[in-house]
Amino acid sequence: MSEERETGENVLSWPLIGEKEKKSSVKEEVKKQLWLSGPLISVSLLQFCLQVISVMFVGHLGSLPLSAASIATSFASVTGFSFLMGTASALDTLCGQSYGAKMYGMLGIQMQRAMFVLTLLSVPLSIIWFNTEHLLLFVGQDKSIATLAGSYARFMIPSIFAYGLLQCFNRFLQAQNNVFPVVFCSGITTCLHVLLCWVLVLKSGLGFKGAAVANTISYWLNVVLLFCYVKLSPSCSLTWTGFSKEALRDILPFMRLAIPSALMVCLEMWSFELLVLLSGLLPNPVLETSVLSICLNTAGTVWMIPFGLSGAASTRVSNELGAGNPRVAKLAVRVVICIAIAESIVIGLVLILIRNIWGMAYSSEPEVVTYVASLMPILALGNFLDSLQCVLSGVARGCGWQKIGAFINLGSYYFVGVPSGLLLGFHFHVGGRGLWLGIICALVVQVTCLSLVTIFTNWDEEAKKATKRVESSSGVRDAAIDNGSTVVC
Repeated sequence: MSEERETGENVLSWPLIGEKEKKSSVKEEVKKQLWLSGPLISVSLLQFCLQVISVMFVGHLGSLPLSAASIATSFASVTGFSFLMGTASALDTLCGQSYGAKMYGMLGIQMQRAMFVLTLLSVPLSIIWFNTEHLLLFVGQDKSIATLAGSYARFMIPSIFAYGLLQCFNRFLQAQNNVFPVVFCSGITTCLHVLLCWVLVLKSGLGFKGAAVANTISYWLNVVLLFCYVKLSPSCSLTWTGFSKEALRDILPFMRLAIPSALMVCLEMWSFELLVLLSGLLPNPVLETSVLSICLNTAGTVWMIPFGLSGAASTRVSNELGAGNPRVAKLAVRVVICIAIAESIVIGLVLILIRNIWGMAYSSEPEVVTYVASLMPILALGNFLDSLQCVLSGVARGCGWQKIGAFINLGSYYFVGVPSGLLLGFHFHVGGRGLWLGIICALVVQVTCLSLVTIFTNWDEEAKKATKRVESSSGVRDAAIDNGSTVVC
């Protein structure tokens, strides 16, 4: 009986407290998560808008520049931005747990270490961008489009360095539950980006290259604004104590967490991009590619909501594990899952209700509108599963399970999702619906595996691991002072 009781306590369950206390704890946790996720959703949408606004302005120059800018943007996302975003998400674990453990000075050191690593990684990525034209021609892209896309990507090269730094600042402030400055800076940047695009694309004579230059300026502006806030704000006085040589130590331990973090993100994102590429091999490729692009764009937009919830989940779980509160961490997991389920049901119903008119926002061709309408219920199901995997992936980052997450994503998408999509789309002639159903199969496997890992987690052990991880951070024993902050010269 004692063994069963002990096992039961290790399984994800409600804290063993009185009913009133339980309700109060749940209410408080919901408030904390909504307070975090709301601004994070706004940040995601605002930063997503930068690329969208640029492409929209280029669209006024003609179909060829629009195609080139769209392909270059997609190429940049696949080969650069997604990898840097994934690498920076290691800070969800490291900074979040350090903040929970009140080792405040370690947040600044971890962020600097991540900045150093991401800047180094940006160098080979920028070389890939420099050769965009050759790579696109190698995979059979039209020469005129490849040439313009290559030129666009080259003008975007400085933005990749800014993007890596921006992700580090975002994670650094997010770990401290200090997200409103990120929203404010992102809002200023997005508003100015519209003006920049208007001047550089339509008035300066740079043409479509002006959009790439505007991206670079906007990303760097956002970095400068956040650095000024971190440097000058009293709220960061304990977590940012100046540049330190300590950040150059223990790079390998950081990479052991950062590389799986990057793979966890990239393996998922690449599978969605592969979906569009495969659609070009189907009968009537123009229709299939157009419709799947519309669906992918729609899915990417509504995905910003669970992505914000994912950030809130990783922050709450990492903070509580670092503070040695496994029960509160368990409560945070259950609350964020409930919120994700409610959100995905609402969004799914909206997608189904607007299915017959949504295609008209992208095309006036009846064939496209009808095809989009037929895919919307599948899209709604995908959004439900994607919301669950998003928050569960956030929990994984908060706990430091990136290696497990990377293996789950590899198996889900490339051993189940892609083969299923190919089988349904090409062998059974289901077409684009079959490709998307393959992604649904991948999401089912991914959600199931992440759920099992979460349900059977020993949260007391996770709290101990978090404590060990924080204590093993370089210099923490020497740097920590009585109030938990660090002073770095």
